[in-house]
Amino acid sequence: MENFETSAIRTQTERSQFDEHSTPLYLTSSFIFQDAEDMRASFAEEKPKNLYSRFSNPNVSEFTEKIAKMEGAEAGYAFATGMAAIYSTFAALLSAGDHIVSCQSVFGSTHTLFTKYFPKWNIETTYFKAEDAENVEQYIQPNTKILYLETPTNPAIEILDLEFFGKIAKKHNLIFIVDNCFATPYLQQPIKYGADVVVHSATKLIDGQGRVLGGIAVGKEDLIREIYLFARNTGPALSPFNAWVLSKSLETLAIRVEKHCENALKVAEFLESHPNVEFVKYPFLKSHPNYEVAKKQMKLGGNIVAFEIKGGIEGGRNFLNKIQMCSLSANLGDTRTIVTHPASTTHSKLSDEERNEVGITAGLVRCSVGLENVDDIIADLKQALD
Repeated sequence: MENFETSAIRTQTERSQFDEHSTPLYLTSSFIFQDAEDMRASFAEEKPKNLYSRFSNPNVSEFTEKIAKMEGAEAGYAFATGMAAIYSTFAALLSAGDHIVSCQSVFGSTHTLFTKYFPKWNIETTYFKAEDAENVEQYIQPNTKILYLETPTNPAIEILDLEFFGKIAKKHNLIFIVDNCFATPYLQQPIKYGADVVVHSATKLIDGQGRVLGGIAVGKEDLIREIYLFARNTGPALSPFNAWVLSKSLETLAIRVEKHCENALKVAEFLESHPNVEFVKYPFLKSHPNYEVAKKQMKLGGNIVAFEIKGGIEGGRNFLNKIQMCSLSANLGDTRTIVTHPASTTHSKLSDEERNEVGITAGLVRCSVGLENVDDIIADLKQALD
């Protein structure tokens, strides 16, 4: 395999007759055929050909090929959003009566799929807590089909040992699916540790500039084939324009993520020293309970820092109200630093008990550290905390 950065920059669709240096946009809904035999053979999948942009498109194929190479995957399919990738992956691979074992710390919309929608189709989920990971086998049932997790988790920044879970999945013949959104393929490749499918919200660090939505699933060819057939018929395809933007973004992923991580570590170290902060969670801080696991499976610590402000929900609200430069936004993985207080916003409808179950304490703040000068980021956080 080429080096990561080279693959990200040099994986390109075939040049057209115009000999363009940069991949053009293929804004077309459909493609033409030369004759009846060409059309028949293409639809019979006897020859690789774009038929319709809901199935495939040159821009989408380029983006997918890049991520598959970066993750060490056999194949992939790209989606309109990260949640479209997650939903379609589960929907394609599960049947009524199947069972999922998942870490309890998952993105809110994934939790809603598991608890509100999948039970309608007789698909049940059992959660395990990140701190109880070594006992995960006790949750596996005869009808368990998928083992699912995020690492680092959102928003509690817990680290789960991919090698450990890969071995458990293999032992019990489970499909091992990992949401690798927070780490990106640059920092972590779950397939090395036994993951069968890796999913991303490309909206986050893969785009990195808060412009477009996108998602992707990559992994074993036979599983991706099932996901592709489901998506081809249900229609959650990534638009060619968004794919073009995301493919260009991948050219700078390595250099951007390096700087994000450098800034995030400095922010985490500053927060750890501040008297109004109870604790800080960042994978590459020695105080993180799974620091050694993070160092084993991640190149750097990522751009998300979680910290607990003294003063609970009111302390969190006051902090948001005093922020001047950093953005108050629901996105993350942007060039611009973003702060959110889940207890008063995204998770405000949950009871205290429900919030604590998923690691969201009253004063927890999630900071997506951007690419501004780190002194300016720290100065803004400092004045809001003081």
